Amino acid sequence: MIDLRSDTVTKPDDRMRDAAYTADVGDDVYGEDPTVNELERKAADLVGTDAALYVPTGTMGNQIAARVHTERGEELLADRKSHVVKYELGGAADHSGLQVRMVDAERGVLSPDQVAHGIVEEDLHRPGTGLVWLENTHNARGGLAIAPEKIAGAAEAAHERDVPVHLDGARLCNAATALDVPVSEITAPVDSVMFCLSKGLGAPIGSMLAGSEEFIENARRVRKLFGGGMRQAGIIAAPGLEALENVDDLERDHEHAALLAEGLDGIDGFDVQPPETNIVLADISETGLETETVLERLAEADVLATQFGPTTVRFCTHRNVSHEEIETALERIEAAI
Repeated sequence: MIDLRSDTVTKPDDRMRDAAYTADVGDDVYGEDPTVNELERKAADLVGTDAALYVPTGTMGNQIAARVHTERGEELLADRKSHVVKYELGGAADHSGLQVRMVDAERGVLSPDQVAHGIVEEDLHRPGTGLVWLENTHNARGGLAIAPEKIAGAAEAAHERDVPVHLDGARLCNAATALDVPVSEITAPVDSVMFCLSKGLGAPIGSMLAGSEEFIENARRVRKLFGGGMRQAGIIAAPGLEALENVDDLERDHEHAALLAEGLDGIDGFDVQPPETNIVLADISETGLETETVLERLAEADVLATQFGPTTVRFCTHRNVSHEEIETALERIEAAI
């Protein structure tokens, strides 16, 4: 089976398993787990912040950020296809009492004008905007790598109005790799950032939330509130340290995505969006088949993909799929369709 559903399906390698087995551990709620502490220091260095916090999932990291930055009843300004809108179960409303104001942003990143016009000032009738939300790479729009200047433009417009900015960087290292810039160049303008260790970087679990010392101090308390306080977490943090060494490998995943996209585009009925990172979106409406039927045929041919819209199929390359397996997948897909 060639699994192209997501880079979340990656399995920890022997390095990660050995690191977990030999990890030096302590009680992280007391701040005494040396492996977690090292991971948090290295993650903060990567994104150029003063501090970082290890969290079990990216969604938890995002929801903690929303809670720390805002007051209940305020608005969160985000692209309408952003992960926090589509895939986090309304957590901004449920956990933080936020209203979400959605904007249809080009390439998923709000322009300075959209930020300026979208931010609502607090008055007798309105709660005001508490947070501007950005995403990089942008998952639902096809893994788009958003340039640092676009992030900076939106952040500057928000800061001019005294509104903080959070960056959902689940695949942030993919963006930096695609744009050939340091990760810290993308994150420099924002107030907080979350990035995952468990997607393209290959760790079995975990994400990082980063920001100022004060922000992380507050985030640590909210993590506890959300049930995320962990004890001897070095067992799972140690593979995360190994994952930070895998950033350079992401370029190979992007090359595989380009190969996959080129091959898919040559299959009759497939219209493929050129990938910028490791996500390939294919519109299959011209095949004359229902999307569910396409996915069933692919699964019967031992290729897994996922539905990403009424007529869109998503394929995601990752470190556990080789060049040869991409070529094999293309042969199977063409035969199945």
